[in-house]
Amino acid sequence: MLSYFLKKLLYAFFTLFGVVTVVFFLFNILPGDPARMMLDQNENSEQLLAIKKKYGFDQPKGRQYLLYLNDLSPISVHSTIEGDYSYNTDQKYSGVVLFSTSNYSVMLKAPYLRESFQKSGKKVSTILSETLPNTVLLAVLAIGIALFIGVFLGIISALFKNTWLDKTIAIISTFGMSIPSFFSAILFAWIFGYLLHNYTGLPMTGSLYEVDDFGEGRHLMLKNAILPAVVLGIRPLAVVIQLMRNTLLEVLNQDYIRTAKAKGLSTAQIIYKHALKNSLNPVVTALSGWFASMLAGAVFVEYIFGWNGLGKEIVDALNTLDLPVIMGAVLIISSSFVIITILVDLIYAYLDPRIKLN
Repeated sequence: MLSYFLKKLLYAFFTLFGVVTVVFFLFNILPGDPARMMLDQNENSEQLLAIKKKYGFDQPKGRQYLLYLNDLSPISVHSTIEGDYSYNTDQKYSGVVLFSTSNYSVMLKAPYLRESFQKSGKKVSTILSETLPNTVLLAVLAIGIALFIGVFLGIISALFKNTWLDKTIAIISTFGMSIPSFFSAILFAWIFGYLLHNYTGLPMTGSLYEVDDFGEGRHLMLKNAILPAVVLGIRPLAVVIQLMRNTLLEVLNQDYIRTAKAKGLSTAQIIYKHALKNSLNPVVTALSGWFASMLAGAVFVEYIFGWNGLGKEIVDALNTLDLPVIMGAVLIISSSFVIITILVDLIYAYLDPRIKLN
């Protein structure tokens, strides 16, 4: 078990290092001067030099890359000379100094994703911490819908193989898989949020928290999550139905299932106690990939429904070329993929005892 986790940690390190490298050089070769974009029409030479020094734009690209790695690293080296980019200040870094010399100090800190170009120097970590939970909530709700309804319909489809019920479920799942999420979002918002609003009570747009008409306080609005969660869950639902049906049909043809039938067990007992658990591995694989991709793929759905999540934040950052926010969001999504991969391996070992962690 220990060797498995060490290998996974090494894999995670090299994966994230590659992502950081690609992201940094990809966004730093874009045309345009970030310092000029931040000053907009109020530019003058003194302000331009101050901005470049504050954000490290006055350094060569190679040194900027090393400074970016230093900001992201939990153990980092900082200059003790006030005015240097890597000078340790409470506004930038939060951690503890391990030891220091006359010119440098080494500290243990949280990764520093830098500051937004467009939001008055607001930390990227703060921006993402405000939006990421909303996207995670949508992803969890969507995966929950896909899992429970998809597994149930997959079982029904397998038990009634080649009947009208099986074919109807197959048509519905194929139709759901073929519709793009942005089109489903517009369709659901129009039908259930506009035409049938008097019956459903669901709004066309809205986020998890809303301020009332008098601007007093924030109110939790869980009903705003229903339509975007359903739209996000449609495509994984279609995949789960087909995977569950096909895998369950394979499992039901195994010898131990025939033995269970010979013992007189009912169909419900065979499905619940013997077949279901062994049929879930492909479903777990599919849903793990969908969950991670939803953190990035919810962009259109969140934007259409006005949901204040990571996807909508990425669109806004792209429109304003707020590079630190875009880069931070990409790193968060990449880290989520790595963490989910490790968790899926653990779930595999639990669902199927034949799988060993090595």
